[in-house]
Amino acid sequence: CRRRCSCQDPLDRADFNAVEYINTLFPTEQALEEAQKAIQQLFGKIKDIKDKAEKSEQMVKEITRDIKQLDHAKRHLTTSITTLNHLHMLAGGVDSLEAMTRKRQYGEVANLLQGVVNVLEHFQKYMGIPQIRQLSERVKAAQSELGTQILADFEEAFPSQGTKRTGGPSIVLRDACLVANVLDPRIKQEIIKKFIRQHLSEYLVLFQENQDVAWLDKIDRRYAWIKRQLVDYEEKYGRMFPEEWCMTERIAVEFCHITRTELAKLMRTRAREIEVKLLLFAIQRTTNFEGLLAKRFSGCTLNDGPGKKLDTPLEPTNPFLEDEVGDDSPKKPKAPDNPFHGIVSKCFEPHLYVYIESQDKNLGELIDRFVADFRTQGPPKSSTDEGGAVLPSCADLFVYYKKCMVQCSQLSTGEPMIALTTIFQKYLREYAWKILSGNLPKTSSNSGGLTISSLLKEKEGSEVAKFTVDELCLICSILSTAEYCLATTQQLEEKLKEKVDKSLVDRINLTGEMDTFSTVISNSIQLLVQDLDSACDPALTAMSKMPWQSVEHVGDQSPYVTSVIMHIKQNVPVIRDNLASTRKYFTQFCIKFTNSFIPKFINHLFRCKPISMVGAEQLLLDTHSLKTVLLDLPSIGSQVVRKAPASYTKIVVKGMTRAEMILKVVMAPHEPPVVFVDNYIKLLADGNPETFQKILDMKGLKRSEQSSMIELFRQRLPAPPSGADGGPALSFNAPTPEQESSRIRKLEKLIKKRL
Repeated sequence: CRRRCSCQDPLDRADFNAVEYINTLFPTEQALEEAQKAIQQLFGKIKDIKDKAEKSEQMVKEITRDIKQLDHAKRHLTTSITTLNHLHMLAGGVDSLEAMTRKRQYGEVANLLQGVVNVLEHFQKYMGIPQIRQLSERVKAAQSELGTQILADFEEAFPSQGTKRTGGPSIVLRDACLVANVLDPRIKQEIIKKFIRQHLSEYLVLFQENQDVAWLDKIDRRYAWIKRQLVDYEEKYGRMFPEEWCMTERIAVEFCHITRTELAKLMRTRAREIEVKLLLFAIQRTTNFEGLLAKRFSGCTLNDGPGKKLDTPLEPTNPFLEDEVGDDSPKKPKAPDNPFHGIVSKCFEPHLYVYIESQDKNLGELIDRFVADFRTQGPPKSSTDEGGAVLPSCADLFVYYKKCMVQCSQLSTGEPMIALTTIFQKYLREYAWKILSGNLPKTSSNSGGLTISSLLKEKEGSEVAKFTVDELCLICSILSTAEYCLATTQQLEEKLKEKVDKSLVDRINLTGEMDTFSTVISNSIQLLVQDLDSACDPALTAMSKMPWQSVEHVGDQSPYVTSVIMHIKQNVPVIRDNLASTRKYFTQFCIKFTNSFIPKFINHLFRCKPISMVGAEQLLLDTHSLKTVLLDLPSIGSQVVRKAPASYTKIVVKGMTRAEMILKVVMAPHEPPVVFVDNYIKLLADGNPETFQKILDMKGLKRSEQSSMIELFRQRLPAPPSGADGGPALSFNAPTPEQESSRIRKLEKLIKKRL
């Protein structure tokens, strides 16, 4: 249909002609004039409609204006009636207020005054009217008169002069307090201030500075007195003051402020009489009292009541373990739960130097006792079933540290804690020096050389090791103690930082003391290494002095190997058992010993010259025996076989393989020279001419022969690889005569047989 309509419309036709279309619509000039007249008539009708619409709009505006005027008139009328009612209430209320004030009818005044004040707020914008301003001034005058009158009534009931109370609680005063809630807050504060001052006036007289009962040894009487006064107040005046005034708490808080001031003044005057026990006694009783206040009151008056606002104390944490300290230490609730913490006990902080000095003296005596006990009782006995025991004195020291830290943190978390930390540092160092380092066994300087005959006698138990089993146990015990001290000192530092004020945390640093204990550990390990290393020295010396050129056949391991193994079996199990609780330090001992022994063994190996082919085979057998023992060293003599750490095994394999390669080079024929040099470079990967010359010395070559070989070595030496770790090959692949090959295979079979 749409398509049909569009096709019938001449404007949509493809052959549309505008001129023909206009001529069709207006065929004559008269038709055109008629169209213009029709348009003019249409414009006239539109204008008439617009004029009528404007008149209608104007009529609607006039109607709504009248409605708005009526609405405003109604609102103003309502406001006027309300204001007149308020004015009537205000005028009547002011008259009644003045009359009730004169009659001291405070119960009625309390309710009326609040209403009058509320009504007067509606007239703030009418204060320009004289009558309204006059009523406002009358209200202010009534309020002022009420305040003065109520203060006078309280003064009469509770006179501030003298300690005798002539008045007491009454309904009039109770209602007066309700009125004071509506008056200027200063009236309420003045009532509270005067009442508390009068209530505590007896306290200032009884505990004057010149009274014997005022000193610290009788501090309990102060707190007993206020407890009685609070009970007396609750019975007599508890209902007189509104509950929201918290008068009981205010009395207690003001008592605390007065007590803190008076005690501070008294202790400044008699500072020389303050002893540690007396100070701790006073602090204990005071903190107990503060804890009692926390159980009884909420602390809501601390910020707006008389006295100085206290800072919120930091949350304490019990160091090391959360068990209780001794009975003689001050006790207190946790700081966040006790808003009264420090409200009195702050006065003791300037005198805590007495406590710090006492702890300095006590710790000095404790260290001296540790030294004397060690000399008297001697070192701990050897241990085979358990790890090396920590010295008992170590535990005693840190238990005392813990007690001191808890005590001091209860007294103060400020500068006294820093002073105590300094004392801790001092005696940690003294313990490390006097008890640990000072009791390490001293190494002996007389170590005689061994002969072949003496090495043979070692099998029967001759003395070679410098330290006895007890001395080895002592070193292990000192090492374990130092390790315990190191860990506990780190924990001590963390707990001190938790205890001290946040602004002082950066001043707590025990790194130096931890380094001191680390040094003790290193020295102990070095002593153990030196002892075993020195015990093996005579055997290595005997090895280097043996006539290796005269060895005729390869037999069992040499006596010097037996001696080394004997010393290892004597020392290592004792050290391992006594370091069972600190396994990582036993591993360090094994690594350090191996790093010391293997280079020394190789150096003595170079001194074995000249060496025959059979002698080299014997040395290779000995080297393999030592390598096997060293690989098994961490678990030697143990019923429980543990796999040695990979880092340790790598050191042993690398070092002893080098020793084996040296001997294999020595066993190789030096003819032809080029093959010998190339095999040396391949096996040892050592470009040092001095090492090469030592090999030639071991082979027994003359100097004249060595010169040409060294020159050839320098010529055949390849350019050093950049950053490459050229490890020696584990097999000898150079062509050798049949006899040499037979000797090496025979040696390998012998080694396998022993294994």
